[in-house]
Amino acid sequence: MPRRVLLGRRDEIADGAARGFDPDGAGRDSLFVVAKGGTLYGYRNACPHMAGAPMAWRKHAYLNGDGSRIVCFAHGAQFRPEDGRCVLGPCLGQSLQPVALEIDKMTGELFAWI
Repeated sequence: MPRRVLLGRRDEIADGAARGFDPDGAGRDSLFVVAKGGTLYGYRNACPHMAGAPMAWRKHAYLNGDGSRIVCFAHGAQFRPEDGRCVLGPCLGQSLQPVALEIDKMTGELFAWI
């Protein structure tokens, strides 16, 4: 059964940016959040092509240069931030695993359901 975990505050992720999170304290980000057009999108930090290989080559580096696509730096696959679908690369047509997000309207706190 999914559990609700606090990631931080909504305003800590600027529009056009991405941020990785390690909610279980495992020493590696297991999920990441992309802010695009005022909307947040959450995904597991696991490429569908390479048996769950991490997406970023360094902390928070999930996007291409102009911030328009999520990129797996292991092999260059590109994914749409809005739905996680691969539009370029060896996993064409596959998708990232989404993570449900929730923002507390009173406090601005950002939660993930994992």
